[in-house]
Amino acid sequence: MIESEKNSKKMMWTTLAIMAFSTVWGFGNVVNGFIYFDGTRVIFSWILIFLLFFVPYSLMVGELGSVFKDSEGGVSSWINATMGPKWAYYAGWTFWAVHVVYISSKGTGGLRSMAWGIFGNTNWYDSLPTAWTQLATLVVFLFFCWVASRGVPVIKTLSTIAGSSMFIMSILFILMMFAAPAINPHAGFMNISWNVKNLIPDFNVKYFTSLSILVFAVGGCEKISPYVNKLKDPSKNFPKAMIGLAIMVMVCAILGTIALAMMFDPKVVNNNLNEYISNGPYMAFNKLGEYYGVGGLFMYIYSWCNVIGQFSTLVLSIDAPLRMLLGSKEAKDYIPKKLLKVNKHGAYINGIWMIVILSGGLIVFQALLPDAQAVMAQLIKLNSIVMPMRYLWVFVAYIALRKQIKKFHTPGNYQMTKHQWLAYSAGFWAFFINFACCLLGVYSTDPVTLTLNIATPIVLFLLGLILPAIRNHQENKA
Repeated sequence: MIESEKNSKKMMWTTLAIMAFSTVWGFGNVVNGFIYFDGTRVIFSWILIFLLFFVPYSLMVGELGSVFKDSEGGVSSWINATMGPKWAYYAGWTFWAVHVVYISSKGTGGLRSMAWGIFGNTNWYDSLPTAWTQLATLVVFLFFCWVASRGVPVIKTLSTIAGSSMFIMSILFILMMFAAPAINPHAGFMNISWNVKNLIPDFNVKYFTSLSILVFAVGGCEKISPYVNKLKDPSKNFPKAMIGLAIMVMVCAILGTIALAMMFDPKVVNNNLNEYISNGPYMAFNKLGEYYGVGGLFMYIYSWCNVIGQFSTLVLSIDAPLRMLLGSKEAKDYIPKKLLKVNKHGAYINGIWMIVILSGGLIVFQALLPDAQAVMAQLIKLNSIVMPMRYLWVFVAYIALRKQIKKFHTPGNYQMTKHQWLAYSAGFWAFFINFACCLLGVYSTDPVTLTLNIATPIVLFLLGLILPAIRNHQENKA
């Protein structure tokens, strides 16, 4: 009776799949794929990334989450259990460090959303000198650093509401776009050519150096690992949830791409790349409103949801990863003592100052770029290089787990495969794909962008090495 009550309270695999889908996926992923990979040609690449990377990655996360079901620190806890505290510090540092770029992009994205929400376009905003737009971004960034230092709980609620509404709008966009030709058949939709030439990409330098965009798009499912053992029969149902997630993401990516292809000519997009990278989602919702005869209504709704989402995510990204790093018992022995200082609001104030220096420095350096559109495009690409570096630790943790399989696995734990050679192959393969895409993404013909793409990961990596040395010096001096 007690067992049946426990099972009745457990989650269905379909619920977990939907939760994971809303965590991983977003409309911006569809737009970026369409822009960077020449329209419908991205469909081939989406399928490739799902089969060769996303499916094994999500199943590995499931196994790690199942084994370490009581660990609340996520990847750092997995690394701590399998490799020890020092490696756990490096994993935690990586998960924090990649947010330095992400934080600077939120201020830029929020101001752009606000321009769309106020003026219905970004003509005025994009005409400003880059130094002015970056100064405005810096002011916004510093203001929200102050907000984060005060510990404002309502921000998390706002972020959840904005994120949920944007997720719903992303799904509605696809549904409404496919219904649009029946409702307004004379709206001037693009004709989609389904010949092989328009489906198979050109395997050139641009293609391989853009793959990090797709890896970045499908990452993040390790966030749902704590829910593995809340499923009914996790060994059977978790793979179902992950396969369900992969199918939903794949269907959304393909249908979203087709919906965008009905609106935009890839040749026009390629000739105005920075404009479409910066403004693509807003332009898409604006056109959708025109098809339905409501003008810019959908675009304005999307813009203001995005304003709330970008700025609230900015505060959370300043605060939450910092708390995960500095608050973890694995990292405390490797962090200089001054960074562990907490103010009266419970915020790591010196850690926030470190973010001010690093993210603020990046914002200032980007004033060298020609305009605000170039800044946005550069940030999207830089995020796609830096953010997926955190996923490398998932594969390291998985390989380390399988090396010690007898120590950690107990009956009832979910396993991706019982064959050790297949588990090792999947771990090393996913690591290689992830690392190669990040490395190839660094390439750029623009010298400022190339400098940032190289310097940012190196600076963050070196800082991660220096901090334990400072702490060691403090201990020896004491």
